[in-house]
Amino acid sequence: MRAASTKVPYGNSAIVQKNPDDVVITFAKRTAMGRAKKGQLKDAPVDRLLYSLFKVALEETKLDPSKIDDICVGTCHPPSPLYISRAAALAAGIPHHVPISVVNRLCSSGLMAIRNIAHAIQTGETSIGIAAGVENMSLNPRPTPEVVEEVSASPEAYDCLQPMGWTSEMVAQAYKVSRQVQDEYAFISHSRANKSLVSGIFADEIAPIEIDGKLISVDDTIRPGVTLEGLSTLKPAFKDWGEATTTAGNASGVGDGAAVCILTTRERAEKEGMEILGKWIGSTVVGVEPRYMGISPIYAIPKVLEQHGLTKEEIDVFEINEAFASQFAYCCEQLKIPMEKINPNGGAIAVSHPLGMTGVRQVVTGLAELKRRNGKLLCTSMCVGSGMGAAGIFVNEARSTAKL
Repeated sequence: MRAASTKVPYGNSAIVQKNPDDVVITFAKRTAMGRAKKGQLKDAPVDRLLYSLFKVALEETKLDPSKIDDICVGTCHPPSPLYISRAAALAAGIPHHVPISVVNRLCSSGLMAIRNIAHAIQTGETSIGIAAGVENMSLNPRPTPEVVEEVSASPEAYDCLQPMGWTSEMVAQAYKVSRQVQDEYAFISHSRANKSLVSGIFADEIAPIEIDGKLISVDDTIRPGVTLEGLSTLKPAFKDWGEATTTAGNASGVGDGAAVCILTTRERAEKEGMEILGKWIGSTVVGVEPRYMGISPIYAIPKVLEQHGLTKEEIDVFEINEAFASQFAYCCEQLKIPMEKINPNGGAIAVSHPLGMTGVRQVVTGLAELKRRNGKLLCTSMCVGSGMGAAGIFVNEARSTAKL
């Protein structure tokens, strides 16, 4: 991994330069998302989501599946995840000589799947690979972690086992993020997502899939007509923790969905006639105190920018996961990034956060947005359960022909 990471370019001019051995993204799509327990994907298990999306990816790209060298799937909670992912790939027409792996780093699992495939390509072990992120939180909710007494006796170990809602309240309390501020940031997310839904912007990144004879092509997680006043009237979701400022309206939605990216070298993409959408640059992972899990992007983002010789001002779009408005608001204000650059089409508070999907979904969404605005650089980031954070840098290479 270290050897792979040292091969990435440093500085803006080097990063946007096109080289034969660049790791590029040739396909980036997601399913529409479904609201957990009530939505359109509530009965679609992970294998069905992967099967459907793999088939769409192969059909749209006309990629010969026998040319795929490896697949990595980011997912968190389904039982026997490797078996079901492997089965889904085989059923989708990917031949048995193509291996597959599964990675679970909670909320960053999708980004880690991209990272694993990118690193394998950089080392020459892989030429064409698929990175996917998937979660069905309706069927596979977060299991309660169980540890022995000697482990739970450690205060930090105890903290890292607590529900994520508790960490939201700890951040709000420790960093004085008021309910009003949380609702204001949540309103921005809801408003932007609704505008993008109505205008059809999300259609650019969604690959329609068929589930039980029904075409799934529009998110059902986005709530219309959300107002700041309405958000302020919602009852606390965790009334026994902290100051009880987290609500169903200012926390990420629980949802279901999948996303996928196909990666290869620039040389291979050009040889095979593949469309190049973007370029992988690199990523980083950090750790923080578990009880303040949500603040980790304020460490992950500067670290990934520094290791690639970039400044915040050079990034055109940031996709920062909105696990909770408490941590998202604090991160935005500490990072001092203009809000017009962050989640321009709304984030997880509005569209939901299927854990394994999010890391890939942010790349899909960010590259689609950069194409629309003819922007160049994307930075994705998320806090990670148990007290970690991650961030990644990507270059857009697709150009919009529409008039801005």
